[in-house]
Amino acid sequence: MNLGFGQVSIKSAGDVYDLICLRGPCEGWTPTLCLYRLCTLKTGQYNINFISSLGVSYMMLCTENYPSVLAFCFLDELQKEFITTYDMLRTNTAIRPYCFIEFDNIIQRTKQRYNNTRSLSTKINLADMQMEIKLRPPYQISLSEFGSANGFAHLSAVEFKGTGKIPAAPHQRLEPLTLPGIVSFILSLLCGALNLIRGFHAIESLLQNEGEDFSYVIAFFLGTAACLYQCYLFVHYTGWRNAKSFLSFGLICLCNMYLYELRNLWQLFFHVTVGAFSTLQIRLRQPQGKSPDYNV
Repeated sequence: MNLGFGQVSIKSAGDVYDLICLRGPCEGWTPTLCLYRLCTLKTGQYNINFISSLGVSYMMLCTENYPSVLAFCFLDELQKEFITTYDMLRTNTAIRPYCFIEFDNIIQRTKQRYNNTRSLSTKINLADMQMEIKLRPPYQISLSEFGSANGFAHLSAVEFKGTGKIPAAPHQRLEPLTLPGIVSFILSLLCGALNLIRGFHAIESLLQNEGEDFSYVIAFFLGTAACLYQCYLFVHYTGWRNAKSFLSFGLICLCNMYLYELRNLWQLFFHVTVGAFSTLQIRLRQPQGKSPDYNV
């Protein structure tokens, strides 16, 4: 349950960078992480800190040289403002993401103060937070302690440490399978298998008769590759997915035109029709979009 989101920008090397989100209780985390009020995840040049209280976690991103006591004071102040602004009933009954988007005004105002550490030190009392950090140091989280999100495991950040780069996002999920889509996938596999078998028969015939044309072998194996690639495009999301599916269908047509002498009209019609049907199903199975009505 996402309760809110605030974007902010870096102004200097030591700035509070971004408040990631206010989340429902321990969503996507292992039970161990729910036992700690203060937690920190170090990812190269940036640290992710969060405070949990009353079933809501407050998370923020800052550069690694930003003082931890200020980071947790920032989150603690936001936590108190949030509890003061919203009652528990409204928090517990929130369903849609971004339904507390108006809280972003408080986030921005607080962030501006904490990015100006010279004027900040005289306006807040750090003693309580310093004592809490000293008595109960923030729990250091590793990525392996997080559960998977949206079906994808969390990626390791070791290879990006110190580079300031962010790993590429996982592939976008496609819409759920439909019966026509499953049928097209099975038929494409069948066509690929038939082409593969005919390709091996063509190799056997070529070895027995030296006068046979080797180009038929190539045509059969290219047809196999095109059918299997259409299966891959149906299951996985890639860039230029529709264009690739049309190119695969064109290759299927070209291969069957070249194999005109080795196949009857019904066989040619079957392979071309399956290729066209698979291309249509790839076109219809689009990436999952946002759920409607985000109240933004």
